[in-house]
Amino acid sequence: MSDMTEEPKMTDFIEDKPSLPDACAETVTAVKDAAPVQTSALSEEEIERLTNDLIAAIKTVYDPEIPVDIYELGLIYKIDVDDDRNVAIEMTLTAPGCPVAGDMPIWVQNAALSVAGVSDVKVDLVFDPPWEPSRMSEEAQVALNMF
Repeated sequence: MSDMTEEPKMTDFIEDKPSLPDACAETVTAVKDAAPVQTSALSEEEIERLTNDLIAAIKTVYDPEIPVDIYELGLIYKIDVDDDRNVAIEMTLTAPGCPVAGDMPIWVQNAALSVAGVSDVKVDLVFDPPWEPSRMSEEAQVALNMF
């Protein structure tokens, strides 16, 4: 700042920093200019469609003892779709001794298989971490009068 009446500029407070070595600068420029790498054979739009359709299908499955779908209950822990449209789902139950423990994964598998474009579905029942009511969505909490 040459004159005390001038407004300070951001550049007045920044020290000169050494620039990147030429080899590094060229690498950074090349990476910035490179085309984005697609990590999946499926487009983002197709992944989004499959995800939305899978969630909608899973939301048709209800625990017979609770009037809320299992997705809103928080029983679905993970849904993965690979490049071949195979779906892997990890889910749990509200309690390990649930009377439909043998049936519910089959219901989820059948629901997911109903989605157009899905090749195969594998459902794994897991109990780690254990399910707890805090996993429920607000929609489920309202439906069950839990506030």
